[in-house]
Amino acid sequence: MHTQKHMADVPKCCICLDEFTNPASLPCGHCFCLSCIGEYFRIHGACQCPLCKTFFPTWPQLKTDQTLHTERASAPLRAGEVTCDFCSAQRRAVKSCLKCLASYCDSHLQPHYQSEELGRHLLISVDKNLEDSVCRLHGRQLGRFCSSDQTCVCVMCAQTDHRGHRIISITKEAAKKKVKLKRKRMKLQQTLQEKLSKIEKLRLSMNLSHDDQKETQSHHKELIKELEEDISELQMRNDELEQLSHVEDSLHFLQVRQSHGKTQIK
Repeated sequence: MHTQKHMADVPKCCICLDEFTNPASLPCGHCFCLSCIGEYFRIHGACQCPLCKTFFPTWPQLKTDQTLHTERASAPLRAGEVTCDFCSAQRRAVKSCLKCLASYCDSHLQPHYQSEELGRHLLISVDKNLEDSVCRLHGRQLGRFCSSDQTCVCVMCAQTDHRGHRIISITKEAAKKKVKLKRKRMKLQQTLQEKLSKIEKLRLSMNLSHDDQKETQSHHKELIKELEEDISELQMRNDELEQLSHVEDSLHFLQVRQSHGKTQIK
């Protein structure tokens, strides 16, 4: 009962309905998560309090309330989580900026919500491979895939250079190619087993043959050498495909796949 009462007493943001993360107060006195109120202003295109509807003609100065910080901000990082690029201590990043090409924790993200100029920057979910996720031509997020040209594109690319092409989501394309990758690995592993089996048969034949069959022995050794070279190459390709199969991010998967070359992975 005490725990339930304590949870009920914890202040919560009325936008995300969760405990405050880097709380910020508007001049009207109402408090929200810094990221929540910034996104609210951005989506609605106006600076207005969600509760009392007070309108602010310019981007209001937000006051942070350190007493409302939750323990979540200092929780230990989990493996693979992206850290803030501006913290001396490792703190969890909550957003990445495509304009700044940097990832920010709640505290260092504050200027992006308090400044009208920085407020125009495009913020996305935290991305490990930030530079690779941005279109070099338009500076937009690479969120689509052009099936016609087999390349990742942004929304501007789809409307200009790739207009009229077959454009699908990166997630859908990655899922389709991962199925093909799995089939490719199965076929490659089957070929590996067949070649290993051939080597075993050749070695068995050599052990059972007589000493005077030197020409046959020499021929078998040459065949074994060729098979071993093939196996070495196949194992290298199998290792590459296995590493690729573990790439979870759809965009990064497609980019890595493309860098390996279509002849090897198609």
